[in-house]
Amino acid sequence: YRQEARQAYLSVTKQRKAQGKTMRKAIRKQLSYVKRNLAHIDALVEAGATLSALDKQLYRKLLVIAELYRQQQSMYDQRQHRIDDRIVSLSQPHIRPIVRGKAGTPVEFGAKFSASCVDGNVFLDRLSWDNFNESGDFITQVEQFKQRFGHYPESVHADQIYRTRANRAFCRERGIRLSGKPLGRPKAQDAAEIRKQVRADAAVRNQIEGKFGQGKRRFSLGRVMAKLASTAECTIAITFLVMNLERWLQHLLFVFFEVLFWLKGGFELHRTRRQPNQWQLAIA
Repeated sequence: YRQEARQAYLSVTKQRKAQGKTMRKAIRKQLSYVKRNLAHIDALVEAGATLSALDKQLYRKLLVIAELYRQQQSMYDQRQHRIDDRIVSLSQPHIRPIVRGKAGTPVEFGAKFSASCVDGNVFLDRLSWDNFNESGDFITQVEQFKQRFGHYPESVHADQIYRTRANRAFCRERGIRLSGKPLGRPKAQDAAEIRKQVRADAAVRNQIEGKFGQGKRRFSLGRVMAKLASTAECTIAITFLVMNLERWLQHLLFVFFEVLFWLKGGFELHRTRRQPNQWQLAIA
């Protein structure tokens, strides 16, 4: 039966684009194979066999397979293509599919997190294996900024998905400027100034996007090889820590060379510091 199941699977997956009826028939076959195997195991248990003879990994995988069969059978019976907490990997059952709609990779798999960037330092605000709407973390991220620095930021630079009416009202009540175009039609004399401000806001927001690219290119953030959820979360958190440490190391080296030049040639050291009410927060 294992060879038959494999042959039936390959006959469908090798097709360039299987039709709906063909795919449904193939799923029914695979479900019947899994159902037969699970029934054999249940018969052995009824005959006196104990599942405690299995090691921890095999017992865990058996439970995952049983739950996976239940989910797939439920979607097959109800003719649906989604279900809550859908399992897509036997070795990593905590991973969920996240529909992104990007060209080439419409569905992504892995952890989803919200991050913020302040003066080049990146903070991991939320990490979850389930899909969630980023706009719901906006208020929490701004409040976390206040807890870290003791005051609200002067401006928040975020993507379009964060600019909801609730988030706009939250910023307006606290005197925080939210990036992007304001609601409503602008006046003719203000249109040029608004476009200029939007471009400046996009330049500030690029730092958080650049941190994602830096983490993927230099620190393998896009290829987390840990299997367990806890170890993967620890790997992601350590990646952000190392990124911040590297930035602070660059600052220390810069200060060292500045002091060295000042000692040798009388180089006058000038450092500027923003006032507390002029800090900028970029989130994504």
